[in-house]
Amino acid sequence: MADPGELHELPVAEAGALLRSGALTSAELTRHALDRIEALNPVLHAFVTVTEERALKDADRADHELRSGLDRGPLHGIPYALKDIFDTRGIRTTSHSWLMAEHVPDEDAEVESRLRGGGAVLVGKLATHEFALGGPSPELPFPPARNPWNTEHFTGASSSGAGAAVAAGLVRVAIGSDTSGSVRGPACHCGTVGLKPTYGLVSRRGAFPLSYALDHIGPLGWTVADTALATAVIAGHDPLDPGSVRRPAADPAAGLGQGVRVLRIAYAPGWFRDDPATSPEVTRAIERILAELGERGALVEEVELPPYDRFNACGRVIMAAEAYAIHEAELRKRPAAYGRYTYQRIAPAAGLSAADLVQAFRLRQELADAVQRIVFDRYDVLVTATGLSPAPRLDAFPTDWPPPRQLTAMQTIPFNVTGHPALALPTGLSGAGLPLGMQIAGRAFDEMTVLRVGAAVEAITGHPRLRPASASPTPAARRTDGPSRPGPGGGAARRTSP
Repeated sequence: MADPGELHELPVAEAGALLRSGALTSAELTRHALDRIEALNPVLHAFVTVTEERALKDADRADHELRSGLDRGPLHGIPYALKDIFDTRGIRTTSHSWLMAEHVPDEDAEVESRLRGGGAVLVGKLATHEFALGGPSPELPFPPARNPWNTEHFTGASSSGAGAAVAAGLVRVAIGSDTSGSVRGPACHCGTVGLKPTYGLVSRRGAFPLSYALDHIGPLGWTVADTALATAVIAGHDPLDPGSVRRPAADPAAGLGQGVRVLRIAYAPGWFRDDPATSPEVTRAIERILAELGERGALVEEVELPPYDRFNACGRVIMAAEAYAIHEAELRKRPAAYGRYTYQRIAPAAGLSAADLVQAFRLRQELADAVQRIVFDRYDVLVTATGLSPAPRLDAFPTDWPPPRQLTAMQTIPFNVTGHPALALPTGLSGAGLPLGMQIAGRAFDEMTVLRVGAAVEAITGHPRLRPASASPTPAARRTDGPSRPGPGGGAARRTSP
């Protein structure tokens, strides 16, 4: 059996093999995760709700099922956590907002139904930005999640608790949402792997929407393989999600370990290489890895895409217009209940016209066609940057939105605009000890090849062997429910179970 003090380092597949052999129990694995959450969450603020009672019951059920020969899939008995925008029946789902601080859904989100049906063990709900948009903001019900590599620094985007929880080894996989990069941003800044699947591959039903046209649901994992296995569980057609695509399920993990020989890789440095916000460390790390992939048999060529700013403008107009449509009634009725950043990001979209939105959707199709023609008609994957620099300090964010560009310089929104799958993964650490990253995009519904190349990159970097220093537990701080409305700085993670 694995060292009990290192159970969080077991890859999902290895932990699953031990569970099926009887050498490890889900109860042991889950208790270990809960103990790490209790020890580390008071510093990291990754969890807003801890579902301890339910987790232990589900773990016992998983052990009984596995002993009985019932195998529900690759996450059976594995602890996981959800960004707190996903409905969970009988468990509060707050969207990190005062407007929903005590909201308890009657039904599960489709992603949660699939995870539960697959025998996975929910240990809690994770910090986000208010409604997956307004953060990091100190006046919300809970404090912003902290980056485990340096707790004075930003986690990357709204799947903030997911990035922190996976990086610190509180869970091996977590589920986030990505509208302009909120899976891939935390993956980049927290040194984890994050996959935004193809639009329509994973159901969004039961996740509080930000933009109907751009929302994607995807996993963050400690390794490419962990991320692939989580994707296999949550992917699939949902007839009750209008954006869900009906197509035969493909195994996203099928190409892992096949290497990159004869694959054609397009590289798009024009988006970032000469951008003043780009750290030279980011560019050097990506180009070093591309050289290694070339030595391993891949063909790597530079391509020139439409300017990044066109993708960004297109996506921002669509996101702003749709977010305003979703929040218009509450903004008119209770504007002061929103956090400052959230209000400042959504309210100006009242000035967008129908013509603005029509033009943005027209441009969206042009940009998607250009990416297909320039890249995916000829190449298997496209490589570019994720974030242009390491994670900034949290105290650098100003009182009012927008912050200086270098604080949020992610280049993730193009693949929300086009809908292509995109994987963020680490390339190493900066001189200051903060994660650097890259992004791999692929053809629609070809997550398998994207993850295949990601696994080859992971083999080059060896990043999964690293853990941030703050992932070493210290004596646990006692969790409390706290007041129903804590003051600035937020409340502690709550223990709850249905």
